[in-house]
Amino acid sequence: MERRLHTRHRARTTVYISVSGRSGKLCRAHNLSANGVFVETRNLGLVKGAIVELAFAINLGKITKIHRRQAIVAHVSHGGTGLRMESYGGR
Repeated sequence: MERRLHTRHRARTTVYISVSGRSGKLCRAHNLSANGVFVETRNLGLVKGAIVELAFAINLGKITKIHRRQAIVAHVSHGGTGLRMESYGGR
């Protein structure tokens, strides 16, 4: 049963992930929704519950928007990391 509130979309963007006290890393996004993103990560040492900062670009045709969000690591698997972003409502 699907528990997501927002539809996932295939993503063709790069996400810059930074963790407090460490250098950031560029990662490839696989899918994206209003509340989360799944990114390819290798050797970042992220653990469930960690707070990270994200920056990514979304191409809207003639306009490209840069988004900056805080996210919580929801899960870490062999293929990547699921990140739950804070809501858009407060921005």
